[in-house]
Amino acid sequence: MAKGVGESFFRELLQRMVDAGASDLHLKTGLPPIVRHKGSLRILSRSMPPVGAAQIVAVCMEIIPEHLKPQFSVGKEIDLAYGVTGVGRFRLNIFRHRSQVGIIARFIPFEIKSFDQLGLPEVLKSIAVQPWGLVLITGHAGAGKSTTLAAMLNEWNSTRGGHIITIEDPIEFLIRDRKSIITQREIGIDTENFESGLKYALRQDPDVIMIGELRDRETIQTGINAAETGHLVLATLHTKNASETLQRVLGVFPPDQQSQVRVQFAAVLAAIISQRLLPKHVPEETNQVGDLVPAVEVLINTGRIKDCLLDPQKFALVEEQIEQGAQYGMLTFDQSIMQLFEKNLISRETALQFASNPSDFELRLRGIRKSSESW
Repeated sequence: MAKGVGESFFRELLQRMVDAGASDLHLKTGLPPIVRHKGSLRILSRSMPPVGAAQIVAVCMEIIPEHLKPQFSVGKEIDLAYGVTGVGRFRLNIFRHRSQVGIIARFIPFEIKSFDQLGLPEVLKSIAVQPWGLVLITGHAGAGKSTTLAAMLNEWNSTRGGHIITIEDPIEFLIRDRKSIITQREIGIDTENFESGLKYALRQDPDVIMIGELRDRETIQTGINAAETGHLVLATLHTKNASETLQRVLGVFPPDQQSQVRVQFAAVLAAIISQRLLPKHVPEETNQVGDLVPAVEVLINTGRIKDCLLDPQKFALVEEQIEQGAQYGMLTFDQSIMQLFEKNLISRETALQFASNPSDFELRLRGIRKSSESW
């Protein structure tokens, strides 16, 4: 392939993917381009032939920045951001499987949507603009964590002045200066790694620090330390709910540090926001595929939640405290799913499929509740 043909081919696919309303593009040798559209995988176009191995390699050699090519040449996976003028930005993961090269591209719109546009709980607005503390946004890959994180940063940026520093791998949403100064730093280009970026961020007069992902003990500890010094720290974790998030954060530390970390973490934690994307209800007669809507669990670190964090014997009570904390803006997944069902945004089948406790949820749908429930 001549130089430039690979990138032109890739840009055309990205354009067609966005035009189709898809969120992800999959390139795998021997298959036609595949996209994820409203939660399901499908062929981008029946008229497109399977992609060849040489095509994918050509794309990679033309779009991978020079500083990442040594990493690619030795077989390591690569994350990078890629932009197409007038189309949008894309987060790419380039990897090898059975000696072949694959590419996954996630679409990142230029526009950062508001909480209302995203269908997120109102309480997230107040969480986003609090002066300090640690806020964790969690969920599986593709659950919308980056989109929610961008909306939270944009809320601060639109309503409060200050200095917002992001440390990302790679930079996803581009955030413009409004009432705040925005400094976006990319791992491998602007700073060596998350730990180093966090260390020096504390010397750059920040008000808000956003960490793309808490990946290990060092970044978790540095994030806790940053929140201790009076900054608002926002970060993501690949965990499914608040309880698992608490276990993950505390579990990365050795037993002899557990007590100290519990005290630190309980003191700085502000909130945990966990997300799942559910298929939106569409009447069968329309024969259409629905959009996705977020179900959101919200934990606010109240006095009772803090007691549960400090006392391992009370840890199992966290979910119950979330369930009973509506006055603070707290919400369990099942409560969020019930709200979506009552608004006719999801079907009964979807509600039961994604409920944390389907049997209990079925009883609630029938109007039967446990005596301890507040909803």
